[in-house]
Amino acid sequence: MTATAAARKFRETNTRLSEAFLEMMAVERAAAANTLKNYGRDLERFSAFAASRNESLETAGADDIAAWLETLEQAGLAASTAALKTSALRQFYQFLYAEGYRADNPTASIERPKTRRPLPKVLTPEEVTALFEAAEKMEGPKGVRLVAMLEVLYAAGLRVSELVGLKLSALRKGERVLIVRGKGDKERLAPLTQRAVAAVETYLGVRPDFLEEGASSPWLFPSRGKTGRLTPARFAQILKDLAVTAGVPPAKVSPHVLRHAFATHLLEGGADLRSVQQMLGHADITTTQIYTHVAQDRLRELVMTKHPLAKKGSRD
Repeated sequence: MTATAAARKFRETNTRLSEAFLEMMAVERAAAANTLKNYGRDLERFSAFAASRNESLETAGADDIAAWLETLEQAGLAASTAALKTSALRQFYQFLYAEGYRADNPTASIERPKTRRPLPKVLTPEEVTALFEAAEKMEGPKGVRLVAMLEVLYAAGLRVSELVGLKLSALRKGERVLIVRGKGDKERLAPLTQRAVAAVETYLGVRPDFLEEGASSPWLFPSRGKTGRLTPARFAQILKDLAVTAGVPPAKVSPHVLRHAFATHLLEGGADLRSVQQMLGHADITTTQIYTHVAQDRLRELVMTKHPLAKKGSRD
């Protein structure tokens, strides 16, 4: 067989196997169009690499896959991205093995690239205070609403979708708690500070200003827009504008960053991890544990910069 004929056979084999795999992913696993596109591109790139080693997708071995992943690493590809590409190959070769196209699965001995979950951005207590002080200086109903939303968000550590999705019925009269509907449509009770309760009570007095005259709404934070309530995107933009006024870098501020600040500041103040998990509505405590790393890093920084014995040349 000539080199040209061999190359054509490799291409035909690669195309046939890739199409069979992608069809299975679409039909049996209802994979999204974007996922199928990414998988197809990853297989195409690996098949080109394998061809440079005189292998096809059908004949490539563990050493070929390991060599490809090494080239990705040398190219500076993020570990998280490399892990996704490894996952694509794992699923592809598991499919070939299960369907009898191959007698082995060459990815079985390939380790998944180790990824390190990045630590979340967190505002300092001073920056949070600056945001609140700036909001309290805003005049009119919008200022009153913003203070209430900030107090609730920071007091209960809500997701922005949970905050704007609050209904009037979430308030428990005479109680310092909210009924929050979180991920998976699960409900939880979120405790509120006295400040948050007072801010919401003040806001309820101006809430009709955000409704058409004579109209009613089930939402705690309604608006006159199409959705009938303040949207996550609009609230995020309001926070960015507030950050500018407060002298806090806008890039650091978002609804989710305030949620991170809530969790981190609680842990720094001595709260136990299980309680923070429940307040955040995390199903798995490992998700909450990321905040212990943030708190530890911040405490370490405080010791190194504020402790008198940590200062260079300090003597007692």
